[in-house]
Amino acid sequence: MKGILTDIHMGVSTEILIGKMQSETWLDLWNRLGLDLFQFEDLGLAAASTDREIWQRCQDDELIFITNNRNEDSADSLGTTIRLHGTLQSLPVFTIGDLDRFRKTKSYADEVVEQLYDYLLDIDRYRGAGRLYLP
Repeated sequence: MKGILTDIHMGVSTEILIGKMQSETWLDLWNRLGLDLFQFEDLGLAAASTDREIWQRCQDDELIFITNNRNEDSADSLGTTIRLHGTLQSLPVFTIGDLDRFRKTKSYADEVVEQLYDYLLDIDRYRGAGRLYLP
């Protein structure tokens, strides 16, 4: 795992998430894991990229994808992509369960970051899991 790609639809929530992940409480862990944050444009992805393109790029580049709203309503949807192309070695996709609450409630945002770090510390254990929800 080389870094994190957050969904382009997350907007300001990305800043909140990364700010918390790099806060004094968690900075040593961020550095120990050697994480970098990537944007769609860093990877040559467009805002209109399909879920399949995004997922495949994350798998190819060993990036954790964090989202909140990808679904399973087309052949290129995230759920369908994971089901059809995921393997036991595929990195999971992390989904924030309630993005509005994440933005507004400090304690919930803290829970999201803590759970995410718990997963990241043992990421190989979660390969092949498909999609994991943050609280």
